[in-house]
Amino acid sequence: MSLWQPVSPDVWQGRDDSSEASNALRLFQTVQLSDTPMPTGDGIALIGFACDEGVRRNQGRPGAAQAPDVLRRALANMASHQGHDRLMDMGNIGVEGNALEAAQQALSETVTACQQAGMRTLVFGGGHETAWAHGRGVLDAFPGERVAIVNLDAHLDLRNARQATSGTPFRQLAQYCAAQQREFYYACLGVSRAANTQALWDEAARLNVTLVEDLDFRQQALDALTTLLEQADRVYLTIDLDVMPAGEMPAVSAPAALGVPARDLLPVIEQICRSGKLQAADLVEFSPGFDRDSQGAKLAARLAWQIAHWWA
Repeated sequence: MSLWQPVSPDVWQGRDDSSEASNALRLFQTVQLSDTPMPTGDGIALIGFACDEGVRRNQGRPGAAQAPDVLRRALANMASHQGHDRLMDMGNIGVEGNALEAAQQALSETVTACQQAGMRTLVFGGGHETAWAHGRGVLDAFPGERVAIVNLDAHLDLRNARQATSGTPFRQLAQYCAAQQREFYYACLGVSRAANTQALWDEAARLNVTLVEDLDFRQQALDALTTLLEQADRVYLTIDLDVMPAGEMPAVSAPAALGVPARDLLPVIEQICRSGKLQAADLVEFSPGFDRDSQGAKLAARLAWQIAHWWA
């Protein structure tokens, strides 16, 4: 059985207003569906990573494997403006049993192929184990360039564990960069001191990670980001949805007691998108089974909508 599966056209449904005007369109009417996991254009490759195994290994509450198609459904009925007609849905990569590493390898290879073909990649996870695969794919696509990783997240995800989990991706990427003798540019913005042990803060210091705590986000995030963008040739943006307050985003593995509101995240996301350096983005840790009246799905989809729009 292939790890890759195309997305059913039934996922992309919405209200048809096209009789009003030729440009009264929604995303379900402009998204292109691919029948192959290989790149076929130069737009934005939308890829689902239907995976729970990393969250399960990290002792979190599972459910993120169902996220990609739920987020597509939430995105489908949103208006299609500039940039959205460049979306190419390239299907889902899933996990067979507990073989996380094979699925991560498949995602990395797909991302590298898309990037080298001139596409950007937008990935719907899955847990944050998505980031090891997605980030590695971007690094492999641009071996001679400085790739900065910007993580909007309550957690550092620098855990030292026996096997890969949703808590280890940036430690893995740091080790990957070290093995290639390239700089590891990593910023974690919105991080919660209450949610990370001192050992993780020590590891972040050792790796010279750029840190902005949740309490300081409004005052410091844009300045820290400006400095990082000046150093980077390309940027990989990863959004762990648990960076937002549980009241805004209930449907995650580890809901945040405090968090950073979406309104505060958006200027940071916009600056990255408009920098001209954003090569890849993902949204991870969405767990539909814990959602309330599709509140989380709609908010996550709106973030994806903004990324595609500002990317244009």
